[in-house]
Amino acid sequence: MKYFKYVCIGLFFSGSIVAQDVHFLTKKEAITQTLEGNFGITIASNNLEIAENNKSLLNSDFLPSLTGNGGANYTIDDQKVTFQDGRINEIDGAETTRYNASLDLAYTLFDGMGRWYDYKRLKEQYNLSELQARETIETTLLQLFAVYFEVARISENVMVLEETFQNTKDRLTRAEYGFEYGQTNKLEVLNAEVDIIADSINLMDSRQQLDNTKRDLNVVLNSDLDRGFEVDTLISFTEPLVLDSFLADAEKNNVRLLQAERSIIISDYTYKASKAVYLPTVGLTGSYGWNEGSFPSTSFASSSVTNGFGAGVSLRWSLFDGGRGITSVKNAKIQTENEAVIKSQVVSEVKRDIANARGNYENRLSIYELLSKNVETTGANYERSSERYKLGQITSVELRQAQINLLNARTTKNAAKYQAKLAELQLLQLTGQLLNTAI
Repeated sequence: MKYFKYVCIGLFFSGSIVAQDVHFLTKKEAITQTLEGNFGITIASNNLEIAENNKSLLNSDFLPSLTGNGGANYTIDDQKVTFQDGRINEIDGAETTRYNASLDLAYTLFDGMGRWYDYKRLKEQYNLSELQARETIETTLLQLFAVYFEVARISENVMVLEETFQNTKDRLTRAEYGFEYGQTNKLEVLNAEVDIIADSINLMDSRQQLDNTKRDLNVVLNSDLDRGFEVDTLISFTEPLVLDSFLADAEKNNVRLLQAERSIIISDYTYKASKAVYLPTVGLTGSYGWNEGSFPSTSFASSSVTNGFGAGVSLRWSLFDGGRGITSVKNAKIQTENEAVIKSQVVSEVKRDIANARGNYENRLSIYELLSKNVETTGANYERSSERYKLGQITSVELRQAQINLLNARTTKNAAKYQAKLAELQLLQLTGQLLNTAI
């Protein structure tokens, strides 16, 4: 009996340690922490920032280029110069110095509309990156709630197991008193001892599983692994009428379909930009330069200084580049057609996924409702069996079976509740409403 007392004391203190200084982590707070600290969402946000930089005017080739140049040259050599009148001038170690500086401005007036379509393509690429970031957030939130609800499920299971353990403990005490006063036999005590050992093991395993799952949730939240917290076990489901309205607009809001549409637009702009190879490029150039030089006596001038402006217009037209341009245009057109085919495939897949997700949700919700009724039935059966056991009308084996039935019914109901909620969240994600719906 000392052993069973140690088991009871150990379970009591382990539960007390878990309960000390515990923070209540709401669903809303879990979402906020995930959006702020999750590694995948951080990377997606950085990629979106890159796309925003790419779509700016500074990356569009619409602005001119300004280049500064400068240089200095020094030469020393032996020179022998014969002039037209027959004179000869010969110098050893003749020195020549030259200095120059300039500012050169270049601007493309027309490039066959290539940069215009590239600029529009980069803007659409940013819109696509936004949708990709949204998909990452939605996927991460589904992962978050899969773990969050698992913590909630195990937490409720621990409460059920604690209650079961306490009931078995009370039965053991009653059996000991009954055996002491000769009202029951030793078998009742032994059965209670076996059952309390089984309940103790189940409770310890569940508490360890709860600790492990909380660490999993802390990883998703990018939080301290050993942070203690409790989670919200209350679940509410979306009203059927609201869910029907979401389903009606699913194809307009589904993130995969929106991405497919953006990909078609991007491919079309790429195709249009590639056709710029057929047209000429017209550019403007301008410069301001300064040059200074010092020359030996063999030169007609001893020194010179020049400075001034220059401007020009250039026309460049690639009449034939070996066929690379024509090939790129053809391939770009084919890619645009491929994107349209891919969208058709995505439409079919999304419709299938929504139909499956809706069926799964309705099925799991019905199962949860049935299991809720089953808990009421098994609970009433256990209460009746407990009263009959106290009156000596049934054995401890029969009472234990009623207790196990209630335990299984409650834990199965807990699992069904969170499975139904996860199925609803998956359906909301497919309808494009996951981020717009209060959870």
